[in-house]
Amino acid sequence: MEIRASTILPADRRPITLHTADGLELVGELALPQDRPPVATLVCLHPLPTAEGMMDSHVLRKASFRLPALAGVAVLRFNTRGTTSRHGTSQGEFGEGETERFDVAAAIEFTEFEELPAPWLLGWSFGTELALKWGCDPEVVGAILLSPPLHRAGDADLDTWAASGKPLVALVPEFDDYLRPDAARERFARVPQAEVIGVDDAKHLWVGEPYVRRVLDEVTARVAPAAHPLPTTWDGPAERDTV
Repeated sequence: MEIRASTILPADRRPITLHTADGLELVGELALPQDRPPVATLVCLHPLPTAEGMMDSHVLRKASFRLPALAGVAVLRFNTRGTTSRHGTSQGEFGEGETERFDVAAAIEFTEFEELPAPWLLGWSFGTELALKWGCDPEVVGAILLSPPLHRAGDADLDTWAASGKPLVALVPEFDDYLRPDAARERFARVPQAEVIGVDDAKHLWVGEPYVRRVLDEVTARVAPAAHPLPTTWDGPAERDTV
């Protein structure tokens, strides 16, 4: 069976609640491999909630649908404060990327409490700002950034990552609305270990199955290299996403 945009592969999925240091409850989901312990963990940070970004934004949703089965990776998704998706609404209100520091911390603490291995941040757009500003935590292995705008995150945040030595990978669409590959290479040049990958023909929202596959393949190459490249077919039970 070819893996299509709507394919849901087997995983142990359960709803979770994250508890922030400032007293909020955040809605989330943890997807684990069914047949083995996870080899790594993705902590997904979604796009801008005031522009309909949420834990169910399509690339993050498809990561949770595919990577537990294909790569043995645990995928943690959650709605930041005040954000709504089909999984529910997290308490609180949008904090312009500032009070969301508590949300990022709660997600990282959850991976530690659950003894999830090798947590990587996977941020998309606004989520990259949260990763850069608040995600350089001792528990975090590194970060993968999809369509980083570098609006809220600045040079001081990049310098923090530079000093940490942690891997930082930016996937930048050729036709991004905010930051394109050449400009991204200039901005990330202050992080010696940063890897900026320009993706031909892609746009900010990564619409289209070829671009989703490229993203998930690049993610897998970093967090679970033994599973790279990802297969495009599946021999086993599967479901269909109806969203």
